[in-house]
Amino acid sequence: MSNTQLWYIVKRPTGTCEIVASREFEGEEKQEIVEKWGPFNSQGVAIARRVGLIRAGKCQPV
Repeated sequence: MSNTQLWYIVKRPTGTCEIVASREFEGEEKQEIVEKWGPFNSQGVAIARRVGLIRAGKCQPV
């Protein structure tokens, strides 16, 4: 197992999207995730993609 951290964007039933690390993502309850995007190689890339999803209307801002 490599020590490279991967990041995901997950959409919650409330319409908001969160950025979670791969180790957190693997333990998530599947019913709490409406949609997911990723994996991304860095948290910065995931943040930029989340901004794009908000602008596209796919996610609500927090």
